Amino acid sequence: MSEKHQHVLYIVDFVTTGFNTTFVKIKGYDAILEREFEGEVKFLDDRPFGDIIHPERSLLSPECRQYVQERLLNKYHAGEFN
Repeated sequence: MSEKHQHVLYIVDFVTTGFNTTFVKIKGYDAILEREFEGEVKFLDDRPFGDIIHPERSLLSPECRQYVQERLLNKYHAGEFN
């Protein structure tokens, strides 16, 4: 029986600057492409930015990119980066 992998996201570190900008360093696993990834996302005005979650610049599979973006937004709105 083959084991089905799932996407994984780890928060490595984060910092909030004096300008209400939060930088979040992440690592994880893209189950579709079967490879690990790492990158950084910046939250500015409650919106995430970064190549790793950008629809046209991300090296992640579309499913994993969406997973990462949703998980980061949920964590951000839950106050986990304060």
